[in-house]
Parts: sequence; structure tokens; C-alpha cells
Amino acid sequence: MTAVDAVRKKMWDRDYFSQWLGIELQEVAVGYCRAAFVVRKEMLNGHGIVQGGVLFSVADTAFAFACNAQGKLTVALEVGVNFIKPAAEGERLTIEARALHHGRKTGVYDVRVTNDKEELVCLFKGTCYTSSKNILD
Repeated sequence: MTAVDAVRKKMWDRDYFSQWLGIELQEVAVGYCRAAFVVRKEMLNGHGIVQGGVLFSVADTAFAFACNAQGKLTVALEVGVNFIKPAAEGERLTIEARALHHGRKTGVYDVRVTNDKEELVCLFKGTCYTSSKNILD
């Protein structure tokens, strides 16, 4: 098992909320995460489309795994989100988080949530802070 795989496993085993959301981690690497989930009925708002908080949460999950894959405990400092296109029950959405920059202490990430037609549903930008604490300690 690689160090990235060990970090992924340790984080995932304790990430009950992301598990409840039904997120499937497809790939995790330093500065990168690709995941997917299916919009369920209980994720819909009063307009019958996926609730913005769900999109925020799945993007935040991919952001967290991409930021922390290097092995140091990393947390969000600031995030922003734009909801671009609605998604309905049953749609499978893909989340991709990519580092635009990850320095010694801070990083900036672009996270995109897309539908099966590769249309942008949600755009999330996150800034993170990296501590000196090792995740695997």
C-alpha cells in the first residue's frame, strides 16, 4: 500500500458523512481527486433539483482528499462555490479536484462537478492550509 493509499484509507474510514452521501472515490493522488455519486431523492430541494449543500459537500470531500493526499493534515481556509446547472434525481455526477498551487503552507484548488454530458453543474474553489502534523501518526 502506498502512502497516498494509506492516507486515503485512514480518512475514508472516518468520513461517515461522505460515505452516507454515497461518494465513490475513483482516484486519489497528491493534488488530485476524482469521485462520483448518484443524486438520491433525499438530496433534492423544494424545486426537485439537487440541493446546493449537497453539491458543496461532495466538492468539499474531493477537495479534502486532494489536499491531504500528500500526508500532512490540511484543512480549508476559504471556499467559494458557484451553482451553474441543476441536476435531478438519478443523475450520476463526477467531481474532480485539482491543485492549481500547493505550497509549503497553503494551496489553491479548483473543483468541478459535472454531469454525464460533461456539463458543468458546480464550480468550487478552495484555499487550504497545511499543518506540520502527519495524518498517519
